[in-house]
Amino acid sequence: MSAPLAPERQTASATGRATAGMRGRLLAGGRSRTLGGFAIAAALLFGVAPAVLSDFRLNLLAKFLCLAMVAVGIGLAWGRGGMLTLGQGVYFGLGGYLMAMHLKLADAGPGGVPDFMLLYGDGTVPGWWEPFRSPVVTIIAIVAVPVLVATGLGWAVFSRRVRGAYFAILSQALAAAFAILLIGQQKVTGGTNGLNGFRSFFGFDLADPVNKRMLFFIAAGTLLVMVAVVRLLMVSRFGELLVAVRDQENRVRFLGYDPALVKVVAYAVAAAFAGIGGALFVPIVGIISPADVGVVPSIAFLVGVAIGGRATLLGPVLGAIAVSWAQTSLSESFPSMWIYFQGALFILVVAFLPGGLASLGGAWRRRRSPAAEPTIPVAPDDDPVAAGLAVSADPAEAGVAGAQPDPSATTAGRLT
Repeated sequence: MSAPLAPERQTASATGRATAGMRGRLLAGGRSRTLGGFAIAAALLFGVAPAVLSDFRLNLLAKFLCLAMVAVGIGLAWGRGGMLTLGQGVYFGLGGYLMAMHLKLADAGPGGVPDFMLLYGDGTVPGWWEPFRSPVVTIIAIVAVPVLVATGLGWAVFSRRVRGAYFAILSQALAAAFAILLIGQQKVTGGTNGLNGFRSFFGFDLADPVNKRMLFFIAAGTLLVMVAVVRLLMVSRFGELLVAVRDQENRVRFLGYDPALVKVVAYAVAAAFAGIGGALFVPIVGIISPADVGVVPSIAFLVGVAIGGRATLLGPVLGAIAVSWAQTSLSESFPSMWIYFQGALFILVVAFLPGGLASLGGAWRRRRSPAAEPTIPVAPDDDPVAAGLAVSADPAEAGVAGAQPDPSATTAGRLT
């Protein structure tokens, strides 16, 4: 017969059970909200949007969805991992140019030469272009090439413990160098004009409105899959490690984990998403050029993520779509002023809403119930949708001001 517990141990045990119960309810509520959010997003993308939008507006939305794919990866690498990636245009461009090369070769026919090579080159197809006549090779390369480049660069940087502003500057320099390289190789990349004038997409006529609509559905489905993948990563052991590396990198290293490996994986996933987004962008928009992959587009990706809410699941998606829509709408009326609107919006969000627009709901709830229940240190890591406000503990790395997390509430603390 077991001896009765001391009063203080009984109190601690009861508190632990209450905390575990509350955590379980929070996780269950988070999963329900996530599934509900996916259902609503699917209904909007596959039901409402095709019904109410014209073909032109639907094609425009498909373009925004491609940009949102890049934002999803940035949200994982920056919002969860604390890596300020200013060069995602490189991976977006790699995927876009690989797809464009295949489309140009397909339009030229078996053994044919793309039209711009007859104009700028010597009328022959370079040997390294030839493998991209195959659709299978092209699809594999669209994912593999950005991942390999990101893995190589990430390992070289993170294993040397380069972080914060230094990594941001390095990634931005890479984007600038990539754009300059494309401009200088006019014979094989089209120079400043880029690659354009595509007529077909894997055998389907791009001038047919039905095929255009099918591209929208492909982009919408791909984006939902990416969001689901990021959601699974966030609630997995890897997601906890990624947040722990962001908050307490030295402590994670002391526990026996390799922070560089965790960062490289997140960075490579973000690169793969950007490459796929760029590949779908090409047939939807009809052109890829150095103007789409340089420093300015890379910063624009980041601005959209920051405005939407970098640490949340859906914030980067909504932010990227909203900023792209605002850019298109306002630039029609104020073609030379849009960049100032974008800058002002970014400053306002950083100054008054560091968690982005996705944190408006949480801020409103806290304002309504200031003396609410005690804080449970589980929501930001295990339920990013419900939390919506998880921010980096390193303002220099994050680039924006944010609340400092309680060290006892970090994932690194729980890993011990």
